Amino acid sequence: MSSAHKKVIVRRLHGDTLPGYLPLSGFVRLRAGDKERVLDLLDLSGRVLSISLAEIKHICYVRDFNLGDTVNPERLTRRTFLARPRTEGLWLRLSFRGQATPASEPEQFEGLAPLDLNLLDDALNDAGLFLIPPDVRSNTQRIYIPRASISDLQLLAVITTPSRKKPLPGGSTSSLQEDLFRALPSDSRPN
Repeated sequence: MSSAHKKVIVRRLHGDTLPGYLPLSGFVRLRAGDKERVLDLLDLSGRVLSISLAEIKHICYVRDFNLGDTVNPERLTRRTFLARPRTEGLWLRLSFRGQATPASEPEQFEGLAPLDLNLLDDALNDAGLFLIPPDVRSNTQRIYIPRASISDLQLLAVITTPSRKKPLPGGSTSSLQEDLFRALPSDSRPN
């Protein structure tokens, strides 16, 4: 197994889970002769399983498989942020499609997406998006959510780091370092 493959738990829309290994990126491909997007999961016995992206609810990149826990092996206990996140990124809230009962509220999940154009590239390619979960100390480090499993997506905030104040153009502010290296007059130079 290549070191580029990481531990994942794939949760299908029906609720069952599949542990295995996937690379961090580039794992979604078009099935030959078809327009269906699939991924090739290397399972724990060493077999490669082709899974349709339309069947997947989310893919959790995890520290441990937790095979003894059949209900929540990803250990996603907190699905929303308790307060405004401190990490830079796009604070997103999404709802999953395919709920068990029509009367129940749609399941919601919040996460941070990176502040780059990959978010738009993946959305245009009809693939999905990577999020950092609300509790980074949990078993799940990153989560990939296919676009087909999202019913609603909201941008809650754009979180950036505070920038330093920049000097105004044309302003002459001399710093101590400029004064230090200013040329001395020729008559005051030491011999």
